[in-house]
Amino acid sequence: MNKKIAVLPGDGIGPEIVSQAIKVLDAVAARYGHHFEYTYAKVGAAAIDAVGDPYPEETHAICMESDAVLFGAIGDPRYDNNPSARVRPEQGLLAMRKKLGLYANIRPVEPFRTLINRSPLKEELIEEANFVCVRELTGGIYFGRPQGRSEDGKTAYDSCVYTRDEIERIVRLAFKYAVSRRKKLTVVDKANVLATSRLWRETVQDIAPEYPDVDVEYMYVDNAAMKLIQCPSHFDVVVTENMFGDILTDEASVITGSLGLLPSASVGVHTSLFEPIHGSYPQAAGRDIANPIATILSAAMMLEYAFDMKEEGAAIRRAVDKSILGGVVTEDIATRGSKPYGTQAVGDFIASII
Repeated sequence: MNKKIAVLPGDGIGPEIVSQAIKVLDAVAARYGHHFEYTYAKVGAAAIDAVGDPYPEETHAICMESDAVLFGAIGDPRYDNNPSARVRPEQGLLAMRKKLGLYANIRPVEPFRTLINRSPLKEELIEEANFVCVRELTGGIYFGRPQGRSEDGKTAYDSCVYTRDEIERIVRLAFKYAVSRRKKLTVVDKANVLATSRLWRETVQDIAPEYPDVDVEYMYVDNAAMKLIQCPSHFDVVVTENMFGDILTDEASVITGSLGLLPSASVGVHTSLFEPIHGSYPQAAGRDIANPIATILSAAMMLEYAFDMKEEGAAIRRAVDKSILGGVVTEDIATRGSKPYGTQAVGDFIASII
């Protein structure tokens, strides 16, 4: 099978971790007789440096012409706490989501059995945890208008805006995931305060009768944040709006013990995008210490979700399990007293297993 993949390494450790995922994809292609055609494009600070735009039209065209997008990370310390910056790398990520119509971010959360003792939570709390977060990506306060500051600079404002259509499409996707899993859907909102949350609840209540086998519960975001830590096994499929989802999915990531382990998929109208959930980690760039596993697992999700290559995705997951079980891991998840491996060595090992 031939597939075109847009490769957007981005900033910081992005190029290093993406190159390991490509290494693994090449191993898959060799073993299963596929051909993956990679087209590289700039995004984030790298694109600003090159053309002054964090998501250039050329990059967008490459994404639109591809069967899937493999993305690294965006972010550069030059733009942090810099109010004079005209454009920021993160704007490229928002523009990419909007232009590609990536309205849903899918993040599975399940602890690795071999690393369960590395989680900051007690083993008995997380051993049965296995849930999926479905986050709305193109609406809410990150995209709401009006947005800005007063002329004297002493007042700033953002608007949280949602339409019923935006809510309905993400909720229907979440219901489909729930139907295929344990048939439980948790809707996270702040309906006691926010008008947008009340619209979310009304919309879910209207759609729910179409899925009679799914048990639906509504949970305020503050309660959900506590429940994720107190009893993560309570959840099956969680659906929520953009900012709440951004915060809760990062919180949920600590269940596994490392941000470097969790993949994600962003799906929608056009080409789907696959990326690790962590950031650009600029302090580690070029040091061969970044954990590539989340990006490698994102490549596995790409094979499974975008290309329907279930066996190939499973082969990557088995190789990752062997890497972790064998202690061929980077310093963030290496056991105390053991020698950690470098980014490239982990990628080499996983590719060799495949």
